[in-house]
Amino acid sequence: MTARPHRLLVVDDDPELRSLLQRFLSEHGFSVRAVDSGKAMDVALQREPADVIVLDLMMPGEDGLAILRRLRANGEQVPVIMLTARGDPVDRVLGLEMGADDYLGKPFLPRELVARIAALLRRMAPARSTNSDETVVVGPFLINFSAMAVSRDGTVLPLSSREFALMAALARSAGRPLSRAQLIDRALGRDAEVTDRAIDVQVARLRRAIGDDAGEPRFIRTVWGVGYVLAPESGGTGQA
Repeated sequence: MTARPHRLLVVDDDPELRSLLQRFLSEHGFSVRAVDSGKAMDVALQREPADVIVLDLMMPGEDGLAILRRLRANGEQVPVIMLTARGDPVDRVLGLEMGADDYLGKPFLPRELVARIAALLRRMAPARSTNSDETVVVGPFLINFSAMAVSRDGTVLPLSSREFALMAALARSAGRPLSRAQLIDRALGRDAEVTDRAIDVQVARLRRAIGDDAGEPRFIRTVWGVGYVLAPESGGTGQA
């Protein structure tokens, strides 16, 4: 049986770029829909879910950041790659803070977007294991790698794909500090263009998502001069 192609939804107000991306991404084996606004995106998602959304930052009316904020506020965890024409890294940090999984600056080569989408889909794929239901318990958390799910005291937590990837990397090394470079490598892939600041932003988001105290984190602790550690025990304090 042939696996279905991954479904992409491109949201961009530029008709030429939409047409280009729809054609190019389709040629690379994806099932692609392209729309020009957040409202049209909502209609498209109601008809069929997407595996990845490619979302333009600068659009008239509801811009990409507002759309992303609304998606995450509504509990929608579909992975999002932001497209931005701005050179200011603050916009990229804002996108990551709101739950974007990756970003790509305009202008870009379409094949680079293909590579980013492929890398994101690889990160989303269940962790390879001889046990398809591989799980790890760390403190109150149950991490199910194959289901890409994290629960706390029996309640499943709504994590984005990037938040899960970070939690999974920390859980596999529970009790052992990981540097920011190691987190980038293990959670996002060694080719990811992610700064230390962006990792700090993502860790802060993950702390909020799992109910950790940002001021005195009990679970994801900062190890000064090293990076972060997922503590097997909740005793003690850390400092963000």
